Amino acid sequence: MANERLLFHEMGLDDRLLKAVADLGWAQPTLIQEKAIPLALEGKDLLARARTGSGKTAAYAVPVIQRILASKQSVREQDVRALILVPTKELGQQVQTMIRQLTAYCSRDVRVADISGKADLSAQRPILMEKPDVVVGTPSRVLAHLNAQNLVLHSSLETLVVDEADLLFSFGFEADLKSLLCHLPKIYQSFLMSATFTEDVQALKELLLHNPVTLKLQGSQLPDSGQLQQYSIKCEEEDKFLLMYTLLKLRLVQGKTLVFVGEVDRCYRLKLFLEQFGIPACVLNSELPVQSRCHIITQFNQGFYDYIIATDEQSLADPTAAGTTAGKGKKKKATAKGGRAKDKEYGVSRGVDFQNVANVINFDFPTTVESYIHRVGRTARADNPGTALSFISHTELLLLSEVEDALIGDNADCALKPYEFKMEEIEGFRYRCRDAMRSVTKQAVKEARLKEIKQELLNSEKLKTYFEDNPRDLQLLRHDKDLHPAVIKPHLKNVPEYLIPETLKGVVNPLSSRRRRRKREKTKPQGVVKPNFKNIPGKNPLKSFRYTGGRNRKDKAGQS
Repeated sequence: MANERLLFHEMGLDDRLLKAVADLGWAQPTLIQEKAIPLALEGKDLLARARTGSGKTAAYAVPVIQRILASKQSVREQDVRALILVPTKELGQQVQTMIRQLTAYCSRDVRVADISGKADLSAQRPILMEKPDVVVGTPSRVLAHLNAQNLVLHSSLETLVVDEADLLFSFGFEADLKSLLCHLPKIYQSFLMSATFTEDVQALKELLLHNPVTLKLQGSQLPDSGQLQQYSIKCEEEDKFLLMYTLLKLRLVQGKTLVFVGEVDRCYRLKLFLEQFGIPACVLNSELPVQSRCHIITQFNQGFYDYIIATDEQSLADPTAAGTTAGKGKKKKATAKGGRAKDKEYGVSRGVDFQNVANVINFDFPTTVESYIHRVGRTARADNPGTALSFISHTELLLLSEVEDALIGDNADCALKPYEFKMEEIEGFRYRCRDAMRSVTKQAVKEARLKEIKQELLNSEKLKTYFEDNPRDLQLLRHDKDLHPAVIKPHLKNVPEYLIPETLKGVVNPLSSRRRRRKREKTKPQGVVKPNFKNIPGKNPLKSFRYTGGRNRKDKAGQS
């Protein structure tokens, strides 16, 4: 069967498109791409379900570009031919990037515009007046431009794509989407792409598709245990922080890690807690400006940061969900009081392509099965391995059993295994965690939130034009700096050897990596190497008070 797989060059694609695919290093199509692209090129409507990270974006982007290139050979008039609807701004930017990569050799013929950003309609109007071939945006933003007559689709649109379709209705886009349909022509090709088939997706199918081909690829919505290891550990509130500290400080969790929490307040609470121990982490949530969020994701993908603490979109999609999760009622009030309004078009756990994520940690367990699938789907993407670890309090046991039933029903090999970790062995760290938690007060969390939002707004707005002119300086802008509204106790940064459990002493040495780094720095001098007087005894005149210059001159005079 492997020999019979359809390759990109056998699909009848334009040479420029094939060249861009080769540049991206795609030797052969993924399963969704192999099945969807030929059907799409035949002009069929598609309803495709494939697990997250399986290459769905390219599965619709390639036929969209191919169709535009083919129509450009006969029709020279410039028009908007494809509309791609996405639920979040982050995904909008990602889709635009993917299409630009695929049109690297035909960028004059296929132009793409992402209008999902927060810029004013008037600022985006000139872009749309040029009639880009592909428009990417959220339903609310596209509808606003249609009502303002900045965008006209009823005569020219050929293809409509709805990406992450299962999220559109839950983000409150149902009314916008139905209003938007009035502006579309009677005949057009439609693609619905989703990681899950929900009632919302079925409703969208009735609205948008005409005799579609349904592709249900990879029966399980998550990879099997050979690629994705899923664990759960039962621990209460204080133990969650204790375990998090131990895993990160003793480097038991290695590689890039996404930590999901339930609310924005808890983002900062966990960040400030980790700061006490000298562990830097980024915060990613709906209150930050969209430029900052996208910049954090880009830098994380480039390897600038190891840890991102992110809120799930669930609290935005269903405001009651976060409130009904036990133990979080009080914190919800605090969230409502301070901070900026949340961005309803924010989403991290879905669609956004975090690259090379080794681990996902559910610090707070997700409130729905779909949310769990999308969170955990940020790791083990394509053929890369990954690990997911969920902390479960007694109030979250019911949610865990729902997720386990869904996963086992899907594929018995996807079940969560218990994480074998002896909590009694790390009891020695408990007093340090309590010491750190005493500094992370509600007031400290509130101050940290305000400080970061002000900081990010400054980076995002005032420096925007500067960074456009000086892109290299943007690389120096870091988002994991200490916020420090809590009192930092320096002794907490180091782990005394006597506290390390006996079973881990052979594996873990918190100082070894630092020492190794110092040795490496010594052996690899970079740039201009300055002479080091300290290593040569008697050669530093400021320390020895010996001056040999005069004696050398006399010796030379005697010789002559």
